[in-house]
Amino acid sequence: MTDQQILDRALTLAEMAPHDSVSMATLAGREGRFTDLPPVNEPPITHLEGSEAPAFLLTNAKRGIGRGSKRNTVSPDGDFRTIVVVTGRRTLCLIGQQSGDETIEIPHESVAGVDYSTGFRGHRLELRTPRQAYHCWVHRKTAESTLSEAAAFIAEREPDEPEEIESEDANRIMYRGRPVRMESETEDDAQEQDRTITYRGKTVDNSS
Repeated sequence: MTDQQILDRALTLAEMAPHDSVSMATLAGREGRFTDLPPVNEPPITHLEGSEAPAFLLTNAKRGIGRGSKRNTVSPDGDFRTIVVVTGRRTLCLIGQQSGDETIEIPHESVAGVDYSTGFRGHRLELRTPRQAYHCWVHRKTAESTLSEAAAFIAEREPDEPEEIESEDANRIMYRGRPVRMESETEDDAQEQDRTITYRGKTVDNSS
């Protein structure tokens, strides 16, 4: 795509988007939602298929995307950022890297549950598949209503029987055929998992 084609398509999709978090400048890779620097190597719009349109666009600066544990993150390099694009068929995570952006794709048909949380240091959109969770960190300036609406949008497209993502085994460190817990997955993470259970997308205290 030429620069003009990128700008034209980004403008069209931003105008069509159901939520104002989708901006032409970010789709075209010109700037992030909370920075005037290019967030990734390749314009996010070039990762979308011809008939694919974004519904929500979320960003964060340095926290990246957590796989399995929220601390086991893939983080952007230098001044690059992380962009999370929610479309009608998937959640696409783009992590800006010097050698080429890393992409993580979570199709809606593989989502077994979705939640969001807010915090002073940053917000988080959590998508769970049959094998693991994906923690999409979101800039703390993002309105909670945006997170809530994005989570609801994904939840509406959850299947009754989620499909496994074939590539998810590549996201685990294996030793003699068994997954190894990352060092960044602290005892606090394990205890937190023991204290809670998730039922139909809602976390319930299980400590008692």
